Amino acid sequence: MYLDRIKMFDDQGPKINAIITVNQNAVEAAQELDKERKQKGPRGPLHGIPIIVKDNYDTADMPTTAGCICLKDSIPDDDSHQIKKLKEAGAIILAKSNLHEFAFGITTVSSAGGQTLNPYNLERNPGGSSGGTGAAIAANFAAAGLGTDTGGSIRIPSAFNSLVGIRPTIGLSSRDGIVPLALTQDVGGPMARTVADAAILLEATSGYDPNDTKTAWSVGETEGDYIKSLDRKGLQGAKIGVIRDLFGKQPENVEVNQVTNEAIGDMKKLGAKVIDVKIPELDKILAYPSLSSWEFKFQFNDYLKSLGEDAPFDSLTEVIESGQFHPSSKSSLIARDQVKSLEEEEYKDILLFRTKLTQQSLLKVMADEDLDAFVYPTSSQPAQVIGKGQNSGSANRLSAFSEFPAITVPAGFTSENLPVGIEFLGRAFSEPSLIKLAYAYEQGTEHRKPPSTTP
Repeated sequence: MYLDRIKMFDDQGPKINAIITVNQNAVEAAQELDKERKQKGPRGPLHGIPIIVKDNYDTADMPTTAGCICLKDSIPDDDSHQIKKLKEAGAIILAKSNLHEFAFGITTVSSAGGQTLNPYNLERNPGGSSGGTGAAIAANFAAAGLGTDTGGSIRIPSAFNSLVGIRPTIGLSSRDGIVPLALTQDVGGPMARTVADAAILLEATSGYDPNDTKTAWSVGETEGDYIKSLDRKGLQGAKIGVIRDLFGKQPENVEVNQVTNEAIGDMKKLGAKVIDVKIPELDKILAYPSLSSWEFKFQFNDYLKSLGEDAPFDSLTEVIESGQFHPSSKSSLIARDQVKSLEEEEYKDILLFRTKLTQQSLLKVMADEDLDAFVYPTSSQPAQVIGKGQNSGSANRLSAFSEFPAITVPAGFTSENLPVGIEFLGRAFSEPSLIKLAYAYEQGTEHRKPPSTTP
């Protein structure tokens, strides 16, 4: 059924353009898993479940392109850690989804996959950089999917496609085998139509990996059973801080703000105490840049080396010289290639002060006000017309800069039927608490509606 839907709505029909590669062995894998289920019973809730993953996760049986034609024939020697874990859980990797080339932007256009469309309005952006996964899961091309998030790349497309997206605590899930953008900020995580599905996917993909030493931080810190956090009464007695300074102040932000305020009202009705809070030095935090401008060149070159003799190029410089990329990526690629080293004082200052300042500011307010989480609009602006520019605001930076987890959940729609998401942010490794809050809100409001273009 999912393969038929991909053919109907991605290749023909509306041509959502969410998929780069379909797994030609998917049906055979499904048959084998069905046999195993009959003989031994299911491995767990993901046994035989089709999943779509962003095409920057290494897959040993399909190309991994990062959206770039320069990698169109690049098949890694082994699966990324999260893909291995999904397969061990019995999931079927049905397809690889389009992304904004190299995960550089939030509109999901690439040389390998073209421009992905938003199934809620085919003239609008799907968000990014995980917009292919967002559009595919919204259009029901698979049960759930994986994205990656360096700034807001799981959460923005989840909001634009009326999905649940989880950006985990850095260290909860391995980044091994994911084409890097900036490892100081990179994470991979679930995108799904329900909080329950996202929790199942997070449980399957999280855990220690010796190939990503950051995951050593999670050992002993996690409950590891996110499905148990699905509590319909999870908002009763919870205390949540609204960061109003993250609300947009322009005319195009008005409807998102209205939907968010309605969501706050619903949380109160569902038993939460919700108060407005101020984050110390928020302007200073949000003025910091992303580290992808510095780190990408060096970490991408390391990734190419990891491909061994099969690597199509040896360096970012060679990719640029080849011209095998989307024209819109050219200036970003050249700028990143000109970074001489990671010994520059500005880079080291950001590394030293940004995370510390962000964590201290957020934790102080949570402690002073006895908060379970913060809440704010995931994106201050809804999906815009393709080619007309897209602004998401700066709220997505708090999770990326602090290393703390965040979950976005559907909150409703604008008058033009464009989805709006709200984001909960918590302390490090507080995913169980965030899942509980998001699930209670989702079940108490039931805002998600499927897109009309892919019935």
